[in-house]
Amino acid sequence: MRLLLVEDDRLLAETLGDALRLEGHEVDRLEDGEAARARLDTGDHGLDLVLLDLNLPGCGGLEVLATLRRHDPDTPVLILTARGAVDDRVRGLDLGADDYLAKPFALDELEARVRALLRRRERGGALQVGPLAFEPLAQRFTLDGEALSLPPREQRLLACLMRHAGEPVDKARLAGEAFQGAPMGDNAIEVYVHRLRKRLADTGVALRTVRGLGYLLEAA
Repeated sequence: MRLLLVEDDRLLAETLGDALRLEGHEVDRLEDGEAARARLDTGDHGLDLVLLDLNLPGCGGLEVLATLRRHDPDTPVLILTARGAVDDRVRGLDLGADDYLAKPFALDELEARVRALLRRRERGGALQVGPLAFEPLAQRFTLDGEALSLPPREQRLLACLMRHAGEPVDKARLAGEAFQGAPMGDNAIEVYVHRLRKRLADTGVALRTVRGLGYLLEAA
C-alpha cells in the first residue's frame, strides 16, 4: 500500500516512515501543509491512506483534510494530534477523518490502526463484527442481514466501537469520538454501554469490559 505521512517533526517522521516500510508499505513524506494540500487536491493522488499531523507549517492539517474531502470521501485519514487537543480531534472527525492518535503513542498502536484502516478500505468501507454490519456512509446497521434500529446516541456509540473492533476503547475516547466532545460523564457512558450490551445479548456479538482499558466489541 502507498501511504502519505504529513509530519513536520523530522525525527518522528523518520521513525514512523521506517516502521511503516518494515510493514511492507511505500511511504511518501511531506513536512509542509501547503505541499500536502497541493498533493491531495487532485483525484489521482494514488494513495491508499494518509497519516496527517494537525500542527503544520504553511497551513494546518484540518485545512489539508478539508481539501482532500472536497473530492475524495473514501481514502482513509489517520490524524495525529497533541494529547488533550479534544477540539481538534472532534473537528477532524467531523471533517471526515477516520481515526486519530494522540501523541505520544506506541508504534505498535500506530501499525495496528493503519492495518485496520487499510482492511476497511479493502472491504469498501463496510464494517463487520460477526453477524453485525455497519455501513458508514448510510449510517446503517444490520444484524444477520436484518436492519437494526438504535436510538441516536447508542448508534454513535456502536459505530465508534465498530471502528475500533477488537481493541479496547476507553471512556475518554468514546466521549471525544462517539459523542463529539459533548459533556458526557462516565456514568452516562456506562448507561449507554449497558443498554447496548442488552441489545446485543445472544446475537453473536459481545461487548466486554476490559478492566482498566475500556470497552471491547468482538464476535462472541
